[in-house]
Amino acid sequence: MRPLSEIYSGGDYPQVLVGLSEPDDAAVYQIDPARAIISTTDFFPPVVDDPYDFGAIAAANALSDVYAMGGRPLMAINLVAYPEDLDNEILTEILRGGAEKVREAGAVIAGGHSISDAEPKYGLSVTGEVDVGKIIRKSGAQVGDVLILSKKLGTGVVTTALKRDIADPQHVAAAVESMSRLNRTAAELAQRHGAHAMTDITGFGLVGHGLEMAKLSGVDFRLNMKALTLLPGTIDYARNGVFPGGMERNREYYSQWLVANGELAEFERGLLFDPQTSGGLLMSVAADRATALLADMRAEGEDAFRVGDVVAGSGIIVVVKSG
Repeated sequence: MRPLSEIYSGGDYPQVLVGLSEPDDAAVYQIDPARAIISTTDFFPPVVDDPYDFGAIAAANALSDVYAMGGRPLMAINLVAYPEDLDNEILTEILRGGAEKVREAGAVIAGGHSISDAEPKYGLSVTGEVDVGKIIRKSGAQVGDVLILSKKLGTGVVTTALKRDIADPQHVAAAVESMSRLNRTAAELAQRHGAHAMTDITGFGLVGHGLEMAKLSGVDFRLNMKALTLLPGTIDYARNGVFPGGMERNREYYSQWLVANGELAEFERGLLFDPQTSGGLLMSVAADRATALLADMRAEGEDAFRVGDVVAGSGIIVVVKSG
Protein backbone atom coordinates (compact mmCIF):
# COMPACT_ATOMS: atom_id res chain seq x y z
CA MET A 1 0.00 0.00 0.00
CA ARG A 2 1.39 3.40 -1.01
CA PRO A 3 1.78 5.88 1.89
CA LEU A 4 -0.33 9.05 1.83
CA SER A 5 2.81 11.18 1.55
CA GLU A 6 3.66 9.44 -1.72
CA ILE A 7 0.10 9.45 -3.09
CA TYR A 8 -0.60 13.13 -2.49
CA SER A 9 2.81 14.78 -2.70
CA GLY A 10 4.86 12.55 -4.95
CA GLY A 11 5.39 12.40 -8.69
CA ASP A 12 1.65 12.20 -9.41
CA TYR A 13 1.22 15.83 -8.34
CA PRO A 14 4.32 17.82 -9.31
CA GLN A 15 2.42 21.08 -8.74
CA VAL A 16 2.46 20.35 -4.98
CA LEU A 17 5.68 22.11 -4.04
CA VAL A 18 5.16 21.63 -0.29
CA GLY A 19 2.91 18.87 1.00
CA LEU A 20 2.86 15.69 3.04
CA SER A 21 6.21 14.40 1.81
CA GLU A 22 8.08 17.11 3.77
CA PRO A 23 5.79 18.63 6.41
CA ASP A 24 5.89 22.42 6.68
CA ASP A 25 3.71 25.24 7.98
CA ALA A 26 1.33 25.16 5.00
CA ALA A 27 0.72 23.44 1.69
CA VAL A 28 1.99 25.15 -1.46
CA TYR A 29 0.55 24.51 -4.93
CA GLN A 30 2.16 26.02 -8.04
CA ILE A 31 -0.32 27.64 -10.45
CA ASP A 32 2.07 29.09 -13.05
CA PRO A 33 5.85 29.45 -13.48
CA ALA A 34 6.04 32.45 -11.16
CA ARG A 35 3.27 32.00 -8.58
CA ALA A 36 2.00 29.49 -6.08
CA ILE A 37 -0.98 29.25 -3.75
CA ILE A 38 -0.54 28.69 -0.01
CA SER A 39 -3.29 26.85 1.88
CA THR A 40 -3.55 26.39 5.65
CA THR A 41 -6.07 26.19 8.48
CA ASP A 42 -6.13 26.50 12.28
CA PHE A 43 -8.76 26.89 14.99
CA PHE A 44 -9.03 26.36 18.75
CA PRO A 45 -11.09 27.12 21.90
CA PRO A 46 -10.82 30.51 23.66
CA VAL A 47 -7.49 31.33 25.28
CA VAL A 48 -8.66 34.66 26.75
CA ASP A 49 -11.95 35.92 28.19
CA ASP A 50 -12.72 38.79 25.83
CA PRO A 51 -14.52 37.52 22.68
CA TYR A 52 -13.11 40.20 20.38
CA ASP A 53 -9.56 39.51 21.54
CA PHE A 54 -10.09 35.78 21.08
CA GLY A 55 -11.24 36.32 17.50
CA ALA A 56 -8.27 38.54 16.70
CA ILE A 57 -5.80 36.10 18.28
CA ALA A 58 -7.24 33.09 16.46
CA ALA A 59 -7.12 34.94 13.15
CA ALA A 60 -3.54 36.12 13.66
CA ASN A 61 -2.54 32.59 14.55
CA ALA A 62 -4.08 31.12 11.39
CA LEU A 63 -2.62 33.82 9.15
CA SER A 64 0.82 33.20 10.60
CA ASP A 65 1.40 30.00 8.62
CA VAL A 66 1.15 31.96 5.37
CA TYR A 67 3.72 34.44 6.64
CA ALA A 68 6.00 31.61 7.79
CA MET A 69 6.13 30.35 4.18
CA GLY A 70 7.07 33.81 2.91
CA GLY A 71 3.62 34.49 1.47
CA ARG A 72 0.81 37.04 1.47
CA PRO A 73 -2.72 36.21 2.67
CA LEU A 74 -5.45 36.70 0.07
CA MET A 75 -8.66 35.46 1.67
CA ALA A 76 -9.95 33.47 4.61
CA ILE A 77 -12.93 31.29 5.46
CA ASN A 78 -14.35 31.43 9.00
CA LEU A 79 -14.45 28.13 10.91
CA VAL A 80 -16.87 28.25 13.86
CA ALA A 81 -18.07 25.78 16.49
CA TYR A 82 -20.57 27.37 18.85
CA PRO A 83 -22.99 26.27 21.61
CA GLU A 84 -26.66 26.77 20.84
CA ASP A 85 -27.34 28.18 24.31
CA LEU A 86 -24.59 30.85 24.26
CA ASP A 87 -25.45 34.49 23.50
CA ASN A 88 -24.98 35.22 19.79
CA GLU A 89 -23.57 38.65 20.63
CA ILE A 90 -20.46 36.84 21.90
CA LEU A 91 -20.09 35.12 18.53
CA THR A 92 -20.55 38.45 16.76
CA GLU A 93 -17.62 39.87 18.71
CA ILE A 94 -15.45 36.83 17.97
CA LEU A 95 -16.14 37.19 14.25
CA ARG A 96 -15.57 40.95 14.38
CA GLY A 97 -12.17 40.44 15.97
CA GLY A 98 -11.23 37.90 13.31
CA ALA A 99 -12.52 40.01 10.43
CA GLU A 100 -10.65 43.14 11.52
CA LYS A 101 -7.41 41.17 11.88
CA VAL A 102 -7.85 39.66 8.41
CA ARG A 103 -8.49 43.15 7.02
CA GLU A 104 -5.32 44.38 8.73
CA ALA A 105 -3.47 41.62 6.88
CA GLY A 106 -4.75 43.00 3.57
CA ALA A 107 -6.99 39.99 3.00
CA VAL A 108 -10.76 39.41 3.07
CA ILE A 109 -13.21 37.08 4.80
CA ALA A 110 -14.86 35.32 1.85
CA GLY A 111 -17.18 32.86 3.60
CA GLY A 112 -17.38 30.40 6.44
CA HIS A 113 -18.85 27.29 8.01
CA SER A 114 -20.30 26.69 11.45
CA ILE A 115 -21.44 23.73 13.54
CA SER A 116 -23.07 23.37 16.93
CA ASP A 117 -20.66 22.29 19.68
CA ALA A 118 -20.55 22.30 23.47
CA GLU A 119 -17.44 24.51 23.52
CA PRO A 120 -16.87 27.54 21.29
CA LYS A 121 -14.04 27.29 18.81
CA TYR A 122 -12.91 29.68 16.11
CA GLY A 123 -10.28 29.95 13.44
CA LEU A 124 -9.69 30.34 9.73
CA SER A 125 -8.92 28.47 6.58
CA VAL A 126 -6.50 30.80 4.80
CA THR A 127 -5.45 31.05 1.17
CA GLY A 128 -2.33 33.00 0.32
CA GLU A 129 0.03 33.66 -2.55
CA VAL A 130 3.82 33.40 -2.81
CA ASP A 131 6.40 33.92 -5.52
CA VAL A 132 7.78 30.49 -6.40
CA GLY A 133 11.35 31.68 -6.01
CA LYS A 134 10.69 33.20 -2.59
CA ILE A 135 9.11 30.31 -0.69
CA ILE A 136 10.72 30.00 2.75
CA ARG A 137 10.68 26.45 4.13
CA LYS A 138 11.69 24.90 7.41
CA SER A 139 14.41 22.91 5.69
CA GLY A 140 16.84 25.62 4.59
CA ALA A 141 18.82 26.42 7.76
CA GLN A 142 22.59 26.50 7.15
CA VAL A 143 25.55 26.00 9.45
CA GLY A 144 26.73 29.41 10.64
CA ASP A 145 23.28 30.99 10.50
CA VAL A 146 21.91 33.07 13.36
CA LEU A 147 18.53 32.21 14.89
CA ILE A 148 16.19 35.17 15.43
CA LEU A 149 12.80 35.09 17.15
CA SER A 150 10.23 37.81 16.47
CA LYS A 151 8.05 37.61 19.61
CA LYS A 152 8.55 37.08 23.33
CA LEU A 153 7.77 33.67 24.78
CA GLY A 154 5.29 32.80 27.52
CA THR A 155 1.76 32.90 26.11
CA GLY A 156 0.99 29.40 27.36
CA VAL A 157 2.08 30.27 30.88
CA VAL A 158 0.22 33.59 31.04
CA THR A 159 -3.03 32.25 29.59
CA THR A 160 -2.87 29.34 32.05
CA ALA A 161 -2.49 31.84 34.88
CA LEU A 162 -5.58 33.59 33.50
CA LYS A 163 -7.55 30.34 33.52
CA ARG A 164 -6.54 29.82 37.17
CA ASP A 165 -7.62 33.37 38.08
CA ILE A 166 -4.15 34.33 39.29
CA ALA A 167 -3.00 36.48 36.37
CA ASP A 168 -2.18 40.16 36.72
CA PRO A 169 -4.35 42.09 34.20
CA GLN A 170 -1.27 43.91 32.90
CA HIS A 171 0.40 40.58 32.13
CA VAL A 172 -2.71 39.41 30.29
CA ALA A 173 -2.83 42.65 28.30
CA ALA A 174 0.79 42.22 27.21
CA ALA A 175 0.13 38.63 26.15
CA VAL A 176 -3.00 39.63 24.22
CA GLU A 177 -1.06 42.35 22.39
CA SER A 178 1.63 39.85 21.42
CA MET A 179 -0.79 37.11 20.33
CA SER A 180 -2.89 39.60 18.32
CA ARG A 181 0.10 41.06 16.49
CA LEU A 182 0.47 39.86 12.91
CA ASN A 183 3.76 38.32 11.80
CA ARG A 184 3.40 40.30 8.57
CA THR A 185 6.21 42.82 9.09
CA ALA A 186 8.59 40.24 10.52
CA ALA A 187 7.99 37.98 7.51
CA GLU A 188 8.49 40.80 5.01
CA LEU A 189 11.79 41.73 6.65
CA ALA A 190 12.88 38.09 6.73
CA GLN A 191 12.30 37.99 2.96
CA ARG A 192 14.19 41.23 2.44
CA HIS A 193 17.22 39.90 4.30
CA GLY A 194 17.19 36.49 2.65
CA ALA A 195 16.24 34.23 5.55
CA HIS A 196 17.23 30.66 4.74
CA ALA A 197 14.50 28.96 6.79
CA MET A 198 11.56 29.98 8.95
CA THR A 199 8.65 28.67 11.01
CA ASP A 200 6.18 30.09 13.49
CA ILE A 201 6.30 29.01 17.13
CA THR A 202 2.94 27.64 18.23
CA GLY A 203 1.65 24.55 20.04
CA PHE A 204 4.86 22.50 20.09
CA GLY A 205 6.81 25.28 21.80
CA LEU A 206 10.23 26.66 20.92
CA VAL A 207 12.01 23.30 21.13
CA GLY A 208 9.36 21.37 19.18
CA HIS A 209 9.15 23.78 16.27
CA GLY A 210 12.88 24.50 16.33
CA LEU A 211 13.53 20.78 16.17
CA GLU A 212 11.37 20.48 13.04
CA MET A 213 13.61 23.05 11.35
CA ALA A 214 16.82 21.44 12.57
CA LYS A 215 15.85 17.92 11.50
CA LEU A 216 14.60 18.94 8.07
CA SER A 217 17.75 21.02 7.54
CA GLY A 218 20.16 18.32 8.75
CA VAL A 219 21.74 20.59 11.37
CA ASP A 220 21.64 21.25 15.12
CA PHE A 221 20.26 24.37 16.78
CA ARG A 222 22.21 25.87 19.68
CA LEU A 223 19.87 27.96 21.87
CA ASN A 224 21.03 30.38 24.56
CA MET A 225 18.69 30.10 27.55
CA LYS A 226 19.66 33.57 28.80
CA ALA A 227 18.76 35.12 25.43
CA LEU A 228 15.14 33.94 25.55
CA THR A 229 12.99 36.99 26.23
CA LEU A 230 9.73 36.40 28.11
CA LEU A 231 6.42 38.19 28.37
CA PRO A 232 5.85 40.13 31.61
CA GLY A 233 5.00 37.87 34.53
CA THR A 234 6.01 34.66 32.76
CA ILE A 235 9.06 33.81 34.82
CA ASP A 236 7.27 34.21 38.16
CA TYR A 237 4.31 32.08 37.05
CA ALA A 238 6.71 29.47 35.66
CA ARG A 239 8.71 29.33 38.89
CA ASN A 240 5.42 28.47 40.61
CA GLY A 241 4.62 25.67 38.17
CA VAL A 242 1.93 27.49 36.19
CA PHE A 243 2.10 25.62 32.88
CA PRO A 244 -0.57 24.32 30.49
CA GLY A 245 -1.02 20.58 30.08
CA GLY A 246 0.46 20.77 26.59
CA MET A 247 3.84 21.70 28.04
CA GLU A 248 4.21 18.29 29.70
CA ARG A 249 3.15 16.48 26.52
CA ASN A 250 5.71 18.45 24.53
CA ARG A 251 8.36 17.74 27.13
CA GLU A 252 7.67 14.01 27.24
CA TYR A 253 8.05 13.72 23.48
CA TYR A 254 10.71 16.25 22.49
CA SER A 255 13.11 15.82 25.43
CA GLN A 256 14.79 12.93 23.62
CA TRP A 257 16.28 15.44 21.18
CA LEU A 258 17.24 18.07 23.76
CA VAL A 259 20.78 18.35 25.14
CA ALA A 260 21.36 20.85 27.95
CA ASN A 261 24.94 22.02 28.42
CA GLY A 262 24.65 23.23 31.99
CA GLU A 263 21.95 22.34 34.46
CA LEU A 264 18.54 23.77 33.71
CA ALA A 265 16.01 24.46 36.44
CA GLU A 266 12.66 22.72 36.09
CA PHE A 267 10.88 25.96 35.23
CA GLU A 268 13.49 26.71 32.54
CA ARG A 269 12.87 23.35 30.90
CA GLY A 270 9.16 24.06 31.08
CA LEU A 271 9.58 27.36 29.26
CA LEU A 272 11.38 25.63 26.40
CA PHE A 273 8.36 23.39 25.86
CA ASP A 274 5.61 25.93 26.67
CA PRO A 275 2.96 25.81 23.91
CA GLN A 276 2.58 29.20 22.28
CA THR A 277 -0.54 30.70 20.75
CA SER A 278 0.15 32.98 17.78
CA GLY A 279 3.84 33.04 18.63
CA GLY A 280 6.65 34.66 16.74
CA LEU A 281 8.63 33.61 13.68
CA LEU A 282 11.85 31.68 14.22
CA MET A 283 14.22 32.68 11.42
CA SER A 284 17.51 31.19 10.31
CA VAL A 285 19.51 33.93 8.61
CA ALA A 286 23.11 34.33 7.46
CA ALA A 287 25.34 35.77 10.17
CA ASP A 288 26.35 38.74 7.99
CA ARG A 289 22.67 39.70 7.56
CA ALA A 290 21.51 39.17 11.13
CA THR A 291 22.50 42.52 12.61
CA ALA A 292 20.76 44.47 9.85
CA LEU A 293 17.64 42.28 10.14
CA LEU A 294 17.47 42.81 13.91
CA ALA A 295 17.91 46.57 13.47
CA ASP A 296 15.21 46.79 10.80
CA MET A 297 12.78 44.76 12.89
CA ARG A 298 13.28 46.94 15.93
CA ALA A 299 12.97 50.08 13.82
CA GLU A 300 9.55 48.80 12.70
CA GLY A 301 8.47 48.26 16.29
CA GLU A 302 8.80 44.47 16.17
CA ASP A 303 10.18 42.34 18.96
CA ALA A 304 13.46 40.85 17.76
CA PHE A 305 15.88 38.64 19.66
CA ARG A 306 18.92 36.63 18.72
CA VAL A 307 18.25 33.32 20.48
CA GLY A 308 20.94 31.03 19.10
CA ASP A 309 22.94 29.69 16.20
CA VAL A 310 22.91 26.89 13.65
CA VAL A 311 25.75 24.39 14.05
CA ALA A 312 26.78 21.17 12.35
CA GLY A 313 24.78 18.15 13.42
CA SER A 314 21.94 15.83 12.51
CA GLY A 315 18.86 17.32 14.15
CA ILE A 316 18.98 18.03 17.88
CA ILE A 317 18.51 21.10 20.08
CA VAL A 318 21.43 22.07 22.31
CA VAL A 319 20.66 24.54 25.09
CA VAL A 320 23.34 26.51 26.88
CA LYS A 321 22.91 29.00 29.72
CA SER A 322 25.40 31.56 28.43
CA GLY A 323 27.38 32.47 25.37
